[in-house]
Formats: sequence, structure tokens, C-alpha cells
Amino acid sequence: MPGLADLLTEANRQLTICNACRYCEGYCAVFPALERRSVLREGDLALLANLCHDCRACYQACMYTPPHEFGVNVPAVLSEARLESYRRYAWPGAIAGLIRHPGWAAVGSSLLVAVLALVAIALRAGLGGVVTQQTGPGAFYRLIAYEVMAVAGLGVAAAALALLLGAFGRLWRDVGGTGRELLAPGLWASAVLDAATLRYLRGGGGGCYYPDTARPSRARRVHHHVLVAGFALAFAATVAAAIEQDLGGSLPPYPLLSPPVLLGLAGGLGLMTGAGGLLLMKRHEMAAAGGVAGPRTRGLDVAFLVLVEVVASTGVLLLVLRATGAMGPLLTAHLGAVGGLFLTAPYGKLVHALHRFAALLHDRAESAAP
Repeated sequence: MPGLADLLTEANRQLTICNACRYCEGYCAVFPALERRSVLREGDLALLANLCHDCRACYQACMYTPPHEFGVNVPAVLSEARLESYRRYAWPGAIAGLIRHPGWAAVGSSLLVAVLALVAIALRAGLGGVVTQQTGPGAFYRLIAYEVMAVAGLGVAAAALALLLGAFGRLWRDVGGTGRELLAPGLWASAVLDAATLRYLRGGGGGCYYPDTARPSRARRVHHHVLVAGFALAFAATVAAAIEQDLGGSLPPYPLLSPPVLLGLAGGLGLMTGAGGLLLMKRHEMAAAGGVAGPRTRGLDVAFLVLVEVVASTGVLLLVLRATGAMGPLLTAHLGAVGGLFLTAPYGKLVHALHRFAALLHDRAESAAP
């Protein structure tokens, strides 16, 4: 991965050409934000990189892309800068290097959690209990105690959230964000709307030039929305299950037509559909896009999407086969994948959500300033 100094030099070279041309200034928020800057510093580059949604409309329209001697490739240089911002603002620094090895990080963390889950099952139900059929209220807890699941799950989730918010704060400081901006409801409303609608993934209006830089498509936005909806429904299923158990006194597994199961099934199918669609587009992009984006960007995306697919597929199978002897192995695999997703969240693709929101929020503040 290029160093920050090299990225700054190359970004200043390419984006100076863009500032002189201004052909793409109406495509997204990157180019108006660029016009407000004469020289890019580290925080400026991080802001522009995370404002970029990689729609590639500028690459398709640019007359200076390779093989032109200017060699302008804004999506590529901002993708590298985005990866550098993920690494730079992650903490602790020794672990931040996992961003450069997303596949190994996802596999290793998932296997670690799966092994720990298997040990917990063996201690509670014996090795034979892994494949023993468990039915009736509290079936899951006869394999792993509720207290163990709750403490481990909440602990890992809280740690991941704290690290993500810490990265958000460090990025916010470097891009020049202020406390007043963070407390402005109007700015938040505009930034949330930008993020929720994926406004800047429209490729200037006709669609995103991804995976094919010759033809715009709205498919990427659709798959993103389906993926986010899957996450939201899965979270709603967890909340519904907590209400059923802790307030209603009903232990899982729940009936097929109960809110936790229906929400969980819908969320799992949404995650599988969204992640699967993006993976298919990624495969096509690798064959069709040539030098638009580097392999490091693709590696981070693929590792995250595959992990989401494993989380969703094992979760759906667990719902379907929970009354069979397959429950134990599926529960182990599902907990491993979920744990891997949380452990790698501050060092994987998921970090882009908070980084991008910080960039959108500050850009809204800059745009509104006199």
C-alpha cells in the first residue's frame, strides 16, 4: 500500500488537473469540496476519499485517464487514500495492520470464536452434546449458557463500537470538524438523508458506472439498500427476541410465525441477497474494470461480503434446522461468523460507514458556511 506522503503527492497532482478542468463538478460532493481547497493536506485527502462513493462517473467522463500522459484515475487514488484512512485512524496501531490482510483477519477471528463456542458447548453438554437433538424452550441454552452468550456478545459488540467511534473522532478532528457541527440537527438530517439514499452513488444521475465503466447501472444502489435493510431486520429480530425473553418470560426457540423468527428470516434473506448481489458485481468488476480499482480495495470488500454471507446463511439454516441434531454445529458456525464480523468491524469494510458519514456531515457544514 502506498505511503501517505506518496498518496498526498499523487492526489495533489491528479486533483489539481481536476480543479483546472471542472468537467465533473456536478457529479458528486467530491469536486465541489475540492474546489474549496487549493492544496490538499492529510485531513483534506481523508475527507475527499471518504466523500467518494466510487461511482466511477468521473473516470468514465474524464479525457485524461490512461493511456493519456496525465494518467488521471481519481477513483483509484481516492480508493487507496480511503484504505489509508481506515488504517491510520484505527486503534491500536499494531492491530490496524489487519486492514491489509482482510481475508486472514476474517477467517482467523471467525475460527477463534467458533472454537471458543465449541469449548463452551463441550463444557456444558459434553462433546456428544454438539450433535444431540435439543428441543423445547431453552434448547439453545442447554448447549451454551445464556449468561455466557450475553456477556461475550455484548462485550465484543461494545468494544467494536467504542473502537469505531474512536476512529470517527480522530477522522473528525483531522478533517476540521467541530463540536458545533456535531450538535447541529439540520446538518445531521441532511447528512443522514445523503447516506440513507446513497445520493452520491448515482453517478451524476444516470447510475453508477460499476461494475462496467461503459454502462451506468442502478443495481449497486439496490443491492446496498437490500443489504442495509437485512442488517436492520436482523437487529430488529434480536430486539424482539430480547423482549420476548426478558419481558415476556418466553425462552427461545420461538414459533415460526413469531416476530423474532419472521424478522430474523427476512433479515437473513436480505443479507444473503444484498451481499450475494454485490459479490457477483465484484466478480464482474474484476474482469471488466481493468485498472480502475486496486486489488486491496477488492480484498477488503470481498472479505466483508463473504463473512456477511456466512453469518446470514448459517443463521437461516439454524432457524430451519433448529429441531435437529444439526443445531449444535450450525450454532457453533453462526456464533463464529458473528463474532468474526464484530471482531473485524473496526479493521474491515464496515468502518467505511462511520468514515463516510463523518465526511458527509462535514461537507454539509462546509457547504452551508458563508
